[in-house]
Amino acid sequence: MGNHRTQYLVDEHGKKKGVILPVARYRRLLEDLHDLAVVAERRQEKAIPLDEMKRRLKTHGAL
Repeated sequence: MGNHRTQYLVDEHGKKKGVILPVARYRRLLEDLHDLAVVAERRQEKAIPLDEMKRRLKTHGAL
């Protein structure tokens, strides 16, 4: 994840209120969050056997 030191924004009492992240790290976190949301949305979908998936990919020229 890189060699960066975590930096925090604090209030007048020293209580952590925010964090400063490198933009690249922030974007990766957003992408991970999106991926997790997609997984949650699709959790109830029926699984497709590997052979069927390979057949579909070949049919569509993706494999």
